[in-house]
Amino acid sequence: MKLKKLVFLILFFSIINVCAKEKSMSIYEFNVTTIEGESISLSQYKGRVLLIVNVASNCGFTPQYKGLESLYEEYSGEGFMVLGFPSNQFLSQEPDSNEKIKFFCQATYDVKFDMFAKIDVNGEDADPLYKFLKEQQGGVLWMDSIKWNFTKFLVDREGNVIKRYGSSTKPQEIKADIEKLLQ
Repeated sequence: MKLKKLVFLILFFSIINVCAKEKSMSIYEFNVTTIEGESISLSQYKGRVLLIVNVASNCGFTPQYKGLESLYEEYSGEGFMVLGFPSNQFLSQEPDSNEKIKFFCQATYDVKFDMFAKIDVNGEDADPLYKFLKEQQGGVLWMDSIKWNFTKFLVDREGNVIKRYGSSTKPQEIKADIEKLLQ
């Protein structure tokens, strides 16, 4: 009987330890690939407020690039950064290479915020960062999957995922939340 209790306690505390580790994770523990193909750690963004967005060049929401760049320009001096992650998972609206995506963003919207290599945001091959983001801030009705391009995640200076916004939320509508985190 004592052995069963001991095994139970070990299992119980092991589960608590695993849960505590998951809860204490932040985005800084992930590596991503820049649009130029360089692997970097998100720890380089420590101390900044981040808006992480899955983007696409051929989407009805693509004009949001302008609003995202506007937010970046307005608040980058205060420790704010936008991170754009192209994805081709929604009606193949991002079919081009990383090089062409970068050119499009710069030539069409004068994007200066950091862009990353094309990734999957849903499914078995979803990027680990996006799996984490969805775990931290689930979707509507417990359906965590990304519904469309330009879903946005707001991250505080400590790497905690604070809020999730749907595609139809315009970047300017997020300003008040960004300003609170920058204070």
